[in-house]
Amino acid sequence: MRHNDDYRRGRHVVSALNVHLVFVTKYRRGVLNGDHLDTLRGVFASVCASVCASVCASVCADFGAELVEMDGEDDHVHLLVTYPPHVAIARLVNSLKGVSARRLRQNYRIRTHREHLWSPSYFAASAGGAPLEVLKQYIRQQRTPGQPG
Repeated sequence: MRHNDDYRRGRHVVSALNVHLVFVTKYRRGVLNGDHLDTLRGVFASVCASVCASVCASVCADFGAELVEMDGEDDHVHLLVTYPPHVAIARLVNSLKGVSARRLRQNYRIRTHREHLWSPSYFAASAGGAPLEVLKQYIRQQRTPGQPG
């Protein structure tokens, strides 16, 4: 349903809704490494995508969002997500945090604060006026743990 002009077209709506999300880990000292970020990228993409694995099929069917870009550091991640108008950001964020924390705990031994990976707060900013390429470039410039920069 995506077109070259970055508008999402439905039967009764044409929209271009993008949000820049930042999730911070509850334990702020070197929680995430490069492998964790690679896993998170796959999890966030599968939760956001319209077609995904059976583990999160109900979440995907509810949201129909698309992960445009993702990067992070050892204590936080930046996401650029495009989403349809009927999606509430708070519900999307809660699903992204819940599924990603569960998947990371299944695959890795993660340093958490009282079994909580993510801080309950998050940053969400409308990215409506900024060109997506500028936002993608900003997110790509985030320092990945274990890499110089």
